Amino acid sequence: MKRFWKDVTVEREGDGWAIRLDSRPVKTPARAPLVVPTEALAEAIADEWRNVGETIDPRAMPLTGVANAAIDRVGPEHEAFANGIANYAEADLACYRAEAPRALAARQEESWDELLAWARRRYDVDFVITCGLMHVEQPPATVERLSHAVTELDAFHLAGLSPLVTVGGSLLAALAVLEKAITPEQAWDAVSIDDKWQLEQWGADADAERALENRRRDFLAAARFLQLLD
Repeated sequence: MKRFWKDVTVEREGDGWAIRLDSRPVKTPARAPLVVPTEALAEAIADEWRNVGETIDPRAMPLTGVANAAIDRVGPEHEAFANGIANYAEADLACYRAEAPRALAARQEESWDELLAWARRRYDVDFVITCGLMHVEQPPATVERLSHAVTELDAFHLAGLSPLVTVGGSLLAALAVLEKAITPEQAWDAVSIDDKWQLEQWGADADAERALENRRRDFLAAARFLQLLD
């Protein structure tokens, strides 16, 4: 799709904020009005449209993409979408540790133990930690309380939380970002420990580094989306 507009504006619309291109309302892929809850988020999305060159590149417009998902996908299927995210409570990255090498295990302990400690305090839960990739069941109360923290979120917060969980593999890190217990960069450092270790051990790999940077970009964009909802 080629750029056809000159001006991008933000206007109040009902209980939210709409983005307009030459006075025309921006629509989602499902043709719903793109109306978001806060002016700050609307202005950030508007900046993405202002920065479009001759043609639209969706990868350069992550906030628009997450807002579209909130309206088109999450809103109509809120319960199912929330349950899909909540399932990560049963197998959080922070609960699965490396047995060896010891240096990697030490990095995981330093970062992930702190994350688990925060979750214990915040949600009054406990965790089963294991070495290796074999699935271990978490206490039912843990799964229930973390799931509740997810399902009570509105569509926009769920849409922003989803990439943090799916990209990072950790519901706990995502919730910590949502609750401002850690910064987005700290959360990314925590969920990318294994990937960075592999790069260190095997040397520079352009494709792997590019893939990791793409994941980092998506992770931090989702975190920014959540911040702009406040």
